[in-house]
Amino acid sequence: RCPRIFDVGLEKISKPVALWLKGLGMDHSQVKRAILACPSLITRTLEGSLKPKLHWLKELGMDDSQVAKTRTKYPQLMGLYSLEENLKPKVQWLKELGM
Repeated sequence: RCPRIFDVGLEKISKPVALWLKGLGMDHSQVKRAILACPSLITRTLEGSLKPKLHWLKELGMDDSQVAKTRTKYPQLMGLYSLEENLKPKVQWLKELGM
């Protein structure tokens, strides 16, 4: 499903991502489910991809519990979608529609 995971460094990217998710309050089984649902999650960098998305969700007005629920239920948001090219334009479009 995600052969790119074999190209990333285990020590530099994959392990830090898993540890970061645990540090955000996800338990081992939640981290495992998130990675199984979206293997590309562990190919993302913390500073360049994951932390900015988390910050953006908070800027949208989500509190910590809503961000945690979103992270756990929809790991694809963190792993698959580009913030600038996908998520922000879609949310802006929804806002323009009055949603």
